[in-house]
Amino acid sequence: MRQVGAIVTAALATSIAPPAVLPASLRPAGAGTALVGEAREYRTEAGRMVPLRADPLTITVPGSVNLGSGARGGTLSASMGTVTVADSRGGVPPWTATVSATNFTTGSGTPTQTITTANVAYWSGPVTASSGPGTRNPGQATAAGRVALTSPVVAFSGRKQAVPMSTSWQPTVVITIPSNTAAGVYTGTITHSVA
Repeated sequence: MRQVGAIVTAALATSIAPPAVLPASLRPAGAGTALVGEAREYRTEAGRMVPLRADPLTITVPGSVNLGSGARGGTLSASMGTVTVADSRGGVPPWTATVSATNFTTGSGTPTQTITTANVAYWSGPVTASSGPGTRNPGQATAAGRVALTSPVVAFSGRKQAVPMSTSWQPTVVITIPSNTAAGVYTGTITHSVA
């Protein structure tokens, strides 16, 4: 019996938790809701609100990755590249990076053209690079701890003790290809977020 493989690719995305929005009565005239990643703080100066520079908390990931190909009923495992959280906020606040995924589909996304998130597992692995003092906790330190991405899961967490702090890891995605999967190039999105 000939097995036709499925090629799986992923678009990788990031997001940063939106900032708390000031009530309309406290926003300067003409100021709108800050976009994600554009957190702003305000201070009073001569009776008006003046924007201050935001203390950044950022996450970066590679743009996309080819996870490879595999046979029906088999699995494929691939590194997603380096994910980095950089924290330059004041104080010693904690941060948590989460990861989520969409289904991987090909063609029109019929049931046989879909690899659901129940078949997409993730494990963060250990810290691969870091700077600055603080605590760093992998969500899944080893392959044995991998989790399905049926809902968002914690990828990594930490707390800085001095400015700045950065933490990098190289997560692995394990795709289980159902035995009735149609041949094709499957694409999906894996999103890392930090708050």
